[in-house]
Amino acid sequence: MKSVAREKPGATHPSGGVPGRAIRGAGPPRGGELSPGGRTALRRALCAWFAGAGRPLPWRERYDPYEVWVAEMMLQQTQVEAVIPFFRRWMARFPDVAAVAAAPEEEVLKAWEGLGYYRRARNLHEAARRMVADHGGRVPADLEALRALPGIGRYTAGAVLSIGFDRAAPIVDGNVGRVLSRLFALPDAARSSAGEARLWELAEALLPSRAPRAFNQGLMELGALVCRPQAPRCGECPLRRWCRARALGSPERFPAAPLPKARPVREGSLLLLHDGAGRLLLRKRPAGGLWVGLWEPPWTERSPAEGAPAAARRLLTALALSPLGGLRRRGRVVHGLTHLELRLACYAAQVQATAGHALPSGNGASAWQWAGAAALAELPMARLGRKALAIGGDIPAGGSRTSG
Repeated sequence: MKSVAREKPGATHPSGGVPGRAIRGAGPPRGGELSPGGRTALRRALCAWFAGAGRPLPWRERYDPYEVWVAEMMLQQTQVEAVIPFFRRWMARFPDVAAVAAAPEEEVLKAWEGLGYYRRARNLHEAARRMVADHGGRVPADLEALRALPGIGRYTAGAVLSIGFDRAAPIVDGNVGRVLSRLFALPDAARSSAGEARLWELAEALLPSRAPRAFNQGLMELGALVCRPQAPRCGECPLRRWCRARALGSPERFPAAPLPKARPVREGSLLLLHDGAGRLLLRKRPAGGLWVGLWEPPWTERSPAEGAPAAARRLLTALALSPLGGLRRRGRVVHGLTHLELRLACYAAQVQATAGHALPSGNGASAWQWAGAAALAELPMARLGRKALAIGGDIPAGGSRTSG
């Protein structure tokens, strides 16, 4: 269950495993087909290896479909080791689908804080509500029903069916794709639609109708522990006798590494504004952008021609607030996202805010509040906001976890 970018909206999920399908291009050192006996031997070797080498992960203790689904949602874009403590806390707070569905969104987002990519939490929340409304509060065991739920794409549906219900459904994530790419020497398998389709075809053809849970987890675990991107441990691999990349003497060539993409940088200024009671001004992110529904200190981007102090004063003016004693530079927050990097100069000030003072609408907010220590600990906040609080010295006890 290694974390990778797994879902592709609009993709079509195969209908299930077809263990008798011929696999062309398989077997070292040349192309050809794995015989039925070869497929059977490969499956047995992988399942036997997984039985002894599989990690004792908490969602493998009972193979409860709800737990498998939550784990798979958390594992998207997040490492296994990082997910485990969040998974345990989540299950203590939300032991079943009904508990998630009944919780307010802000409570769900707070429980997710530290995992980042908050769309996953919102999708999980909405999917839980639909499960209560349409499936008796249970994770459905039907492919079409799963795919109809928000946040459940091609990979997650296959993982829930095969791992949670032990039903034959293929899966391809980053680890599985790497194992299959090396097994069949497919250099560009994950970098094109045709290559991706080929991986799914192979995953479906190899999948056994019996014990698909062990087989699929074995593929994922093999990619995580042995068939690693760099320095693969080929001598420990239970599939080495069938691996074409190993036979060719260059397993690390498969699959080809994607070309790095330049990440644009955006500069701006962030305000750490306190009222006379020491409370910090926070805004709630509106719909339609980053970190929807999360709280943060207000910040603004700036153009190359505008300096950071000028951007800070512009935002302060837009909020109709006046600093007592001027703005003080406190440092800089640098926060990387998948598609860009934010670099925000942080300015602190005490401002005069009367009880009747209403902050202007907009300014990147759906709501505002002056937050004391208790609120700062309880409100869901993205990592950018937590970094800013650390710079300003506003992190209360229990509120120092960071998130993406």
